[in-house]
Amino acid sequence: MITNILKDKPTKLFVIFSCFFVANALIAECIGGKIFSLEKLLGLPVHTFTIFGQSGLSFNLTCGVLLWPLEFVMTDIVNEYYGPKAVRRISYTAVALISYAFLMFYFAIGVPPADFWIGGGVADGIPNMQDAFAGIFGQGMRIIVGSLVAFLVSQIVDVTVFHQIKKRTGEKHIWLRATGSTVISQLVDSYIVLFIAFSGKFTWQQILAIGVVNYIYKFTMAIVLTPVIYVAEKRIENYFGKETTAKMKAAAMGVSNE
Repeated sequence: MITNILKDKPTKLFVIFSCFFVANALIAECIGGKIFSLEKLLGLPVHTFTIFGQSGLSFNLTCGVLLWPLEFVMTDIVNEYYGPKAVRRISYTAVALISYAFLMFYFAIGVPPADFWIGGGVADGIPNMQDAFAGIFGQGMRIIVGSLVAFLVSQIVDVTVFHQIKKRTGEKHIWLRATGSTVISQLVDSYIVLFIAFSGKFTWQQILAIGVVNYIYKFTMAIVLTPVIYVAEKRIENYFGKETTAKMKAAAMGVSNE
């Protein structure tokens, strides 16, 4: 039976997408504790600006944003060929496994460390390995909860907007449903995580300003990655064949194509 399943091209591709989607989301959460300068990454001078009365702002972003755009590209592709139920299934799976991973991180932090290991990194400039380990893996619970809620809600918004646009445009204007759904869902994502994680710690003006900075990056990446959708769709159509592709797209929209 497993041989037949693995020979089925749509099933095989869905398994690959699901694994990569979950792994990508987990990695993004794990590296999200590091903040980087986008200007420095691109070799540009750092300029500060003011939004909503908040001065000194620049494009300092969490490393998680390096991977999240790929999640929304995959969401659109899965949505196109497998439908909203498939997107929700892999999204719920990702949230469940990320939650499990962070539970294990906190368990690992609480395990009593060996004495020789605590100071084992002194030669490398790490005076206390336990503190370093806890600092990397022990992100604040509000940030974790905010990130997971934002991810789940934004996925649902992305799926809904994607299908509403496709119902009105049919197979035309791939860029519109892919980019349109992403830019709307990313706006939701940007502010949900900030409000949950930093309400009471930051002022409303700070949250709004930081959200704008994050959204500018996400909006730009949604535009930049739009050609990837076209390349992926072309390769998938060649892989499935036109007949299977047509049936899958029709089924994804809840339309019989018999």
